[in-house]
Amino acid sequence: MARVSKSEAEWRAQLTPEQYRVLREKGTERPFTGEYDHTFEPGIYRCAGCGAELFTSGTKYDSGCGWPAFYAPASAEAIDEEVDTSYGMVRTEVMCAACGGHLGHLFPDGPHPTGIRYCINSAALEHEEK
Repeated sequence: MARVSKSEAEWRAQLTPEQYRVLREKGTERPFTGEYDHTFEPGIYRCAGCGAELFTSGTKYDSGCGWPAFYAPASAEAIDEEVDTSYGMVRTEVMCAACGGHLGHLFPDGPHPTGIRYCINSAALEHEEK
C-alpha cells in the first residue's frame, strides 16, 4: 500500500476541524453522534484522510457501542494496530495503514466469525455507496 505523507498544514486545509481532531490528533467523537453509527447501506468505508479502502458494509454491524462497528477490515493491509495506554486503559488503537490517521480502537468482544469489534469514529470515514 502506498504511504500518504502530508504536512500538518496540508491536513488542516483538507480536513474539517472534527476530521482533523480525530484523524491527526487521535480524538474521539461523542458516542451516538457520528454520521455512520446507524448507516447500513451497501458500500465501502474509506479513510476520510486519504481515501484508502478500510472496511466494507458486509462486515458492519450494530454493536450498540455508539460508534460504527465492524468485525473485520477490508484487508489485512488496510489498517495498522498499536497498543494505546492513554487515559489509564490498555487498548489496541487502529490506524489507516496508508496515512497513519487514527480511526478508533479494536476490542475482543465482536461477533462471529472473528470475535473482534473495530470501533471506528465516523469522522475518520467516508462511505462510498455500491
